[in-house]
Amino acid sequence: MQSWYLFLLTMVGCMTREQQHVIDYLQTENNILRNKIGKKRILLNDNERRRLAVKGKQLGRKLLSELEAIFTPDTILRWHRQLIARKWDYSSKKKQVGRPRVRQEIVEQILRFAKENPTWGADRIQGALANVGVHITDTTIRNVLKANGIEPAPDRPASMSWQTFLKAHWETIFAVDFTSVEVWTKTGLTTFYVMVVMELKSRQVETAGITTNPNTQWVTQVGRNLTGDDGFLESASHLILDRDTCFQPLRSFLKNQTEIEPVLLPPKSPNMNAYLERFMRSLKSECLNKMIFFGQHSLERALREYVAHYHSERNHQGLDNQLIDPDEEIGCVAGKIECRERLGGLLKYYYRDAA
Repeated sequence: MQSWYLFLLTMVGCMTREQQHVIDYLQTENNILRNKIGKKRILLNDNERRRLAVKGKQLGRKLLSELEAIFTPDTILRWHRQLIARKWDYSSKKKQVGRPRVRQEIVEQILRFAKENPTWGADRIQGALANVGVHITDTTIRNVLKANGIEPAPDRPASMSWQTFLKAHWETIFAVDFTSVEVWTKTGLTTFYVMVVMELKSRQVETAGITTNPNTQWVTQVGRNLTGDDGFLESASHLILDRDTCFQPLRSFLKNQTEIEPVLLPPKSPNMNAYLERFMRSLKSECLNKMIFFGQHSLERALREYVAHYHSERNHQGLDNQLIDPDEEIGCVAGKIECRERLGGLLKYYYRDAA
């Protein structure tokens, strides 16, 4: 009997020594980690705090202090108290008192009406909302506008948005811009400037002129050609152009001798002349960048061929993938499919030969 008792004592002693070794190792490891971390705060999620809080509560404050853990006993016990408090927290189930908030979809409509119609006040917006089945007081509308940083109608900037301007003058608005092309001449590589004008509604374009020196006399003469009888700008009321100094003579000519109003783009805003910029990109990628020009005549021929292709042979996504000036054979289902080539096959157009 005594031998069994001694054996058990020996086994318990061995297990106690092993546990003590494990504890000593973990304490040493924790000290090293704490020295590495320094004063940097360790961020834990709620699940990690819960696990430490439960284990720390079982050990108690005294034993936690002896362990020299990364987190102090007060911190772990505070987490435990927060877990208990959260268990008995029923605040989320309490009924909310006071007036209900305005639905987000109504708020979005109020902001939309105010932004799209800068001159509309709260009463006007209230009436517009009533037309679509939304009944709300003008006071609530004013509060929504104020909360979103929108001034009342008298103080609100009434400037017309660019989209509204385009829609209002869509029938008679045109755009103009320059592009440059490098051409080999007798004197070497020469920069030619090409002025292009576009009617935004139809996307029709015209090469207004080509020159190596877009000076005042040349630009003014181009303006006369465009605005004269049967000129491309004969029906225009507004002309979009950027602030390039080359356009200064054209702006002066339009103001002094025509009824066309120049519309200046803000600095560095090519997206506000997106239709013509898109044409310039297509012109370069599909034609100019794929050719080497020798003399002005070769450049003029390439531009003439591309504009003809652009009008009657190239589909445009902005026009529901249709042609600007379609021929009679468009849509035919009878006849042999033929291919019309321009610029040596650089531009191709497929159609049915009804003959």
